[in-house]
Amino acid sequence: MIRSLRRWTLVALAVVVGLPVLVVLAYRIVPPPITPLMLLRDAPIDRRWVPLSAIAPALPRAVIAAEDNLFCRHWGVDWQSLSAAVEAYSDGERAGGGSTITMQTAKNLFLWPDRHAVRKALEFPLTLLIETVWPKQRILEVYLNIVEWGDGIYGAEAAARHHFGRSAAELSTREAARLAAVLPSPLKWSASRPGDYVARRTAIIERRVRQLGPLLDCAPGG
Repeated sequence: MIRSLRRWTLVALAVVVGLPVLVVLAYRIVPPPITPLMLLRDAPIDRRWVPLSAIAPALPRAVIAAEDNLFCRHWGVDWQSLSAAVEAYSDGERAGGGSTITMQTAKNLFLWPDRHAVRKALEFPLTLLIETVWPKQRILEVYLNIVEWGDGIYGAEAAARHHFGRSAAELSTREAARLAAVLPSPLKWSASRPGDYVARRTAIIERRVRQLGPLLDCAPGG
């Protein structure tokens, strides 16, 4: 009985550990077919996968400037930002920041959309696995193809056509910055109908892209 239990425990552990590894290895080449968020949202899905080469370089650069300035330098975790977020959380404050593009990719691909500690604990090893297996440009490619940009709008191609009536390859620098500006709350803010906050954030992102310089060297055009 004990031997059988031990065997089944090892099998279960192998599945729990091995399955994510196999999926991440597959997604290094194969486009992810769907994400948990797409299944949870009660809206028709508009999503059109395109390679990174078919997305205007201004968009990944703007997203790095808006979401994760050190993306090209870290190994999935920005320890300084994460430490500040943990400290804010422990002080009872809203723990903003600390989530890198790789962490958001791991969350969007495999996990559910909330701030529960269990989800964050699962997000960490998945983030390190993705950084180990995928090159930086593949992380950008997957992220830009699965991130939400409106109710039922997923990925850069669907977002560009929905908000600006053009393909992702044709996005201007200003349009790319607007898309990056709404990423924290794409259901609340609109890239095509920007209010004062989005307009201000767009200008900040455009300026930051110019300031980052070599920190954007892993992005297209870097």
